[in-house]
Amino acid sequence: MEGDNGTVVTEFVLLGFSGFGSFRGPLFWGVLCIYLVTLLGNSLIIPLTLVDPALHSPMYFFLRHFSMVETLYTTTIVPRMLADLLSSCPTIPSAICFTQLYFFVLFGITECCLLTAMAYDRYAAICRPLHYTTLMNRGACASMVGTSYLMGIIAGTTHSIFIFTLPFHGANTIHHFLCDILPVLRLASANTFWGEQMVIVCSVLIFIMTLVCVVLSYMYIIRTILRFPSAQQRTKAFSTCSSHIIVVSITYGSCIFVYIKPSAKDEMAINKGVTILTTSISPMLNPFIYTLRNKQVKQAFKNLVKRIILLSKS
Repeated sequence: MEGDNGTVVTEFVLLGFSGFGSFRGPLFWGVLCIYLVTLLGNSLIIPLTLVDPALHSPMYFFLRHFSMVETLYTTTIVPRMLADLLSSCPTIPSAICFTQLYFFVLFGITECCLLTAMAYDRYAAICRPLHYTTLMNRGACASMVGTSYLMGIIAGTTHSIFIFTLPFHGANTIHHFLCDILPVLRLASANTFWGEQMVIVCSVLIFIMTLVCVVLSYMYIIRTILRFPSAQQRTKAFSTCSSHIIVVSITYGSCIFVYIKPSAKDEMAINKGVTILTTSISPMLNPFIYTLRNKQVKQAFKNLVKRIILLSKS
């Protein structure tokens, strides 16, 4: 991996926050608070869905894994982001950079696949209620979750191996606050045009395929709900899907905004803001979206608090 000048890149310089100036301090505390709330919110959902019998259903099984992936996804990015905000010249060793890139892709793809599985669960519950227990049995749910993780591992491994085997020498400045695929790829010494196209096509295909599955599921769901004779039934059915629809809109909307037009990604400051949305703000909002709009989760939380209080008194 030696280049023309004999210098092998052993670390990268992250300039994502270079233009923030005096705003870096407030941004550090803001991101730290968001990260702590994210950890707390998602960490509460996991035990709630495990302990409370009322939440032992496929929907909350998927939600538990989604919360776990969201926690790992944001942890892949935010702690390093916080360290860089405190540094005047943030650098990251190449090995850690590639590791971050691997898990960033892994958890991002897994998250999209889990959202697709959750959409299918809502489709089965509303459009095929008589066959729901058969369609969404334990084996089927475990297979969907396992496939989601497998897709993430395959995507993360493929992208990382491809980028890791490229020669890097000379240029080592990444105009971003994380080791994203395209900014790193463009620093390679080799001709990476076709590599960039492959990465873009693979990413877009995965996003589009999962998004199409989600959209088709909700097309059938909406058509079925509109046929319900009672307005109360329609309202109840829509309420069971509303949280998932909001999360899907935030996740896919922000990801498509960033990755569909990659040529502008490094030049537009607004795209960095969207990346912050996907890596920190969105994972923080998701637990609140699911809990504040869900009576079962709120009741399970109250029951858990009561148990803790009773245990502390005994």
